[in-house]
Amino acid sequence: MAETVTVSGTTSPGLLASLDPLLREWLPRQRWFAGKGRPVTGFSLVAATELLPPSGRLGLYHLLVRAHQPLTLGAAPHAGDCYQLLIGVREALPPRLAPALIGHVTDGPLSGRTVYDALYDPRPADVLLEALRSQARIGGLRFERAPDQDIRPGLVPRVMTAEQSNSSVVYGDTFILKVLRRVVPGTNPDLELPLALAREGCARVPAPTAWIEADVGGEVLDGDVSGASYVLGVLQPFVQGATDGWELALRQLAKGEDFAAEARALGRATAEVHTALARALPTVTLGHAQLEPMVQGMIERLESAVQQVPVLGPYAPGLRTAFEALADLAAEGHTWTAQRVHGDLHLGQCLRSAAGEWSLIDFEGEPARPLAERRMPQPVVRDVAGMLRSFDYAAHSAGPPAPEWARACRAAYCTGYAEAGGFDPRTDPVLLRAWETDKAIYEVVYEARHRPDWLPVPMAAIEELAAASELT
Repeated sequence: MAETVTVSGTTSPGLLASLDPLLREWLPRQRWFAGKGRPVTGFSLVAATELLPPSGRLGLYHLLVRAHQPLTLGAAPHAGDCYQLLIGVREALPPRLAPALIGHVTDGPLSGRTVYDALYDPRPADVLLEALRSQARIGGLRFERAPDQDIRPGLVPRVMTAEQSNSSVVYGDTFILKVLRRVVPGTNPDLELPLALAREGCARVPAPTAWIEADVGGEVLDGDVSGASYVLGVLQPFVQGATDGWELALRQLAKGEDFAAEARALGRATAEVHTALARALPTVTLGHAQLEPMVQGMIERLESAVQQVPVLGPYAPGLRTAFEALADLAAEGHTWTAQRVHGDLHLGQCLRSAAGEWSLIDFEGEPARPLAERRMPQPVVRDVAGMLRSFDYAAHSAGPPAPEWARACRAAYCTGYAEAGGFDPRTDPVLLRAWETDKAIYEVVYEARHRPDWLPVPMAAIEELAAASELT
């Protein structure tokens, strides 16, 4: 690996200034950019590390940049989300890298050069794997490897082009590196939970082989100067020949084949992961005092969603009763157990191996939620509700809607969960309905913002959930 230097955000303003106009155009177009619909007014540099010198044929920068955007349209700019960028530098891009183009720099230290998303390029992707293999320390970047884990050199990288909220590189069908794009300081559950599950010997989640972290000191944010540690990427074994649950469900649905057996097996896998998490990490009891702020958060998300997506308005009273029914149970003295959960479970977060075994992946949780919230103990029903909503999505995604197919999958999943976990989520219908309603509201806001053509899918569920809530 080439000798590296670290450039601080205060001593090299020219680098970011030269990239600024290109990033303003390129960044909002990326699937993983969280601030869509609001203009980017500027950037601040959190950290910059030179991994390959730009004076050569190929340069490579690792950047952490904070995008400045108004919180709402017309408001003042705000120092918002921090993004991880790997910027490749070349004189010109070969045709194979055309999809990775960011733009041509016209001034500053990279004037006259072409910059691009380096994860699409095998050589920069190689640099990352070699750093993980050698457990390198490069400026503020730390490349860690799990004890007794080996990474052999020479694995050929390829970027995965499927639509994702992060980026992934596969190395020789042996490893997959998930590169987090929107990063926050603190303990990331996408590394924390798989490490905890590996210690418990849970084979349902691929154990982390290695990971990338960054130590950042002296960042100024909202007037405060503080040091922070960021998790930037996780390397795990690649499950060869695996199919993700979403693709498999759509394939079975298109052929008119039953998916209930797979849904039941997936329910068992989910329960096994929950059981291992409860052994590995603390659990808590939720009573009235704990449920009250949780329910209030659900109600506030509903009110905010109605403001953002007015079509929700007529259903809001019925939806609200789902949350109030849960609050009433808590007020009567009911309690629930909460623990660490996946936090964003759906069919696309599940892999079925060629041997038929199910694995759960991507423990980051809902990226739009604050990290502290994503790390809070939750009822396991939160994950169950996410999966039930996913079956509904699949049933509405190909050809005419197939509600009976979805109902069969939902029942089979809950049966499988009860077989392995000793608890059938259907026996707590008030709790399950509240979490499923909260999830459907989230989906409505997401689809209205990112995929308007999909909005009828969660809206169909909203209509049913509002009616069901009004009957309780």
